[in-house]
Amino acid sequence: MKLPSRVGIIHLSLAMFVVALVVQTGRVQLWQKSRWTTSALRQQSMSSTVPAPRGDILDERGQTLAQSRETVRLGIAPPEVANFAKLKGALAHAGIPPDWIARATDPSRRWVSLPGRYVAIDVAPISAIRGVYTNAMIERSYAFSEGTRRIVGRVDAEGRAVDGVELALDSLLTGVPGSATVLKDGRGRHFDSPAAISTAPRKGNSVMLTINQELQEIAERELAGAVSSMRAEGGDVVVIDPRNGEVLAMASQRSDPRSTASTALTEPYEPGSTLKPFIAATLLEKGRAVESDIVQTYGGQLTINGRTIFDEHKADQYTLAEVIRQSSNVGIVQFALRLDQREEYEALRDFGFGSPTGVPYPVESAGILHEPARWSTQSANSLAMGYEVAVTPLQLVVAYVAIANGGELLEPTLVKEVRGPDNTLLYRHQRRVVRRVVRRDVARRVLGMMVGVVEGGGTAKRADLGTFCLAGKTGTSRRSFRGRYDGAHIPTFVGVFPCENPQFVILVKLDNPKGSYMGGLTAAPVTRTVIQAALASRNASLDRKSLAASRHERPLDSAATAQMVKLSLASQATRDSGAALQKEAMRAAALIAYDDTAGTTPFMATLPALPAPKVTPQAARAVPMVRGLSVRQAVRVLHAAGFRVELVPAGPAAAGVTTPTAGTVAPAGTLVHLAGTL
Repeated sequence: MKLPSRVGIIHLSLAMFVVALVVQTGRVQLWQKSRWTTSALRQQSMSSTVPAPRGDILDERGQTLAQSRETVRLGIAPPEVANFAKLKGALAHAGIPPDWIARATDPSRRWVSLPGRYVAIDVAPISAIRGVYTNAMIERSYAFSEGTRRIVGRVDAEGRAVDGVELALDSLLTGVPGSATVLKDGRGRHFDSPAAISTAPRKGNSVMLTINQELQEIAERELAGAVSSMRAEGGDVVVIDPRNGEVLAMASQRSDPRSTASTALTEPYEPGSTLKPFIAATLLEKGRAVESDIVQTYGGQLTINGRTIFDEHKADQYTLAEVIRQSSNVGIVQFALRLDQREEYEALRDFGFGSPTGVPYPVESAGILHEPARWSTQSANSLAMGYEVAVTPLQLVVAYVAIANGGELLEPTLVKEVRGPDNTLLYRHQRRVVRRVVRRDVARRVLGMMVGVVEGGGTAKRADLGTFCLAGKTGTSRRSFRGRYDGAHIPTFVGVFPCENPQFVILVKLDNPKGSYMGGLTAAPVTRTVIQAALASRNASLDRKSLAASRHERPLDSAATAQMVKLSLASQATRDSGAALQKEAMRAAALIAYDDTAGTTPFMATLPALPAPKVTPQAARAVPMVRGLSVRQAVRVLHAAGFRVELVPAGPAAAGVTTPTAGTVAPAGTLVHLAGTL
């Protein structure tokens, strides 16, 4: 057998090699195609996540409170840089610190990550230089004060919501991230791929809050001024529109720097006398009392169930209206005895105490309202005075909203609208009634008693606006800490403005002010200042047209009223319209002008004497009941009934008593002596 030649063996080997190469090529290209394609893509390209901007947060007028913007981080590979001089100049122009410029241009370093984030357009000249790499980031910027930050909240460095509305509405505000594909060369350099499929990020929904930024700034400014001047440990101001439950302003301040939440939602406290109008409303609603009902107050001191209760304003007896006006603890306890424990508990529960309001905030407190089964023998009395119950400032102001709007408890809200990235309306707040707590006429009567607190010589004279009617209630409670009262006080004032067709319900609360601590001397003037600033502002959520219709003349204080009544009587009695009467009128006007008890703008009035009317004989009639009315109202009622009036000095206990007494039949024109506080 002839053996193959050497050349033939070589040719056969080459032929077998070619066959094997073709087979292997076919196996790789046909059977292993997907495997090697995936491996090549993994080596030559990489996918990166493109962060999505969070939705904007706006105030009720569309002003931006929180907004996301795209920023970049800069990384530099010095070995890849071809022109260090150009890089140094660009870095210096962007404000990069010199020590970091030196690091970024050091050829011995393989990689340098510059600190901080930069707006992409600001560092575009740097990004265009070979060897500079950018990493896109989303940064959250805020354009508001510290008080608003407590409401809006914040996000951390990674864009995760931490607190406030940012956290409560995180699912709405968070956008949908996109993706991008980047190619790499043999040296690891990155290049955008024009043919690679990318998914664009989708921005989150925008949220419009009910907060009015201008009114918010007013509330924060006045609160800060009050806390500073009174050396208080902090405070809260809440403003709500009683027509729809929208929170217009919510300012909080604390001396503790660790406090970052909106304490108007998170810190409950014992409200004190600000709870008394709700007891009065319940009594009126159930027909257990009327405003003119009288209880004995025993000179401002009462011992009941082994506990002695004191009044700041001492008297022997008060009507229900006077109990609210003078904030009598003894009086409200006496009236509250007309309710059983279950009725008192259900009344406070129906006004919203003991339950969270439901505003979109991550850590709202529900407050404290124990069921009667857990009450002690003193609990019913304590609750009537605003103790053994804890409420947040928001809960308290929401309860007053029910009195302001005619008896409907509304669900408060911080969110006005939610819109998609394309501005499509997804949600708009609608007025939502939780329940009706009292009849409309009862709410109006309670509001009338609260007017007396401000304008009728009550505990909030310093809140009097003069040209606009303001109703309100003061409260001064002792502060408890770990179950014990620590000697500090919490003054509060809740105001309804204006009295007719209210637009604001305002709560001002201060924590442990030094010096004067009564609510009428501390919180009430702050309320007046906030309202005055809102009136002077152009965009503070006030309906000017409706407000103009509610404007009225400033009610006179008691002393000036007494003087004017005497002048009127002197005119009728002597029919003298000469210089002497004019002189007395000017003296009374001067008394008004320099009376600053209400804190309003002084003014001067000239009151000319009127000619005496002709006297026409009229039939006898009964002297009307005027106890419980203000001096001015009482004089009007008596004059309307056909009687002449002379005001005589008297203490609070006898205020409103007439001689002849109410019900006595007397001829028209009879002189009635009216006891009043001068």
